[in-house]
Amino acid sequence: MASVQEPDFMKGSRTPLEGLEGTSEARALAVERFPKKPYCLVRDWTIFRIEVTRDELFKCHAAGQLPMILFAHNVAEDSQGRFERGDWVRSSMCTGFHDGVAFETRNSVYVLIGPGHEQLASLKDVFSLF
Repeated sequence: MASVQEPDFMKGSRTPLEGLEGTSEARALAVERFPKKPYCLVRDWTIFRIEVTRDELFKCHAAGQLPMILFAHNVAEDSQGRFERGDWVRSSMCTGFHDGVAFETRNSVYVLIGPGHEQLASLKDVFSLF
């Protein structure tokens, strides 16, 4: 997969965040803390906090999810070879965000490396990336 051109909504207000220092540290965290889950180590990432209504938030929580989706421009490593190094990736909805560096979904854990961002976005905007 080639890199994705950032749409205008991604150029808005962002909060800078910092992931782990490198691939070795990220891999060790994934293997130790999530031994039964496939992992994907990512760089140049954005966590989208999806703008939802109160009812939508209740439905999300009832389904065991948080209204958050991860987008990364650069896959550093994928434990199951689903993505090639340098590919972009978008997660499904978050089920847990641990220590500010491990973004968990039902089927995977994404470990954040280096600088990234967090920003608000509509679900429509996030899905417009693809």
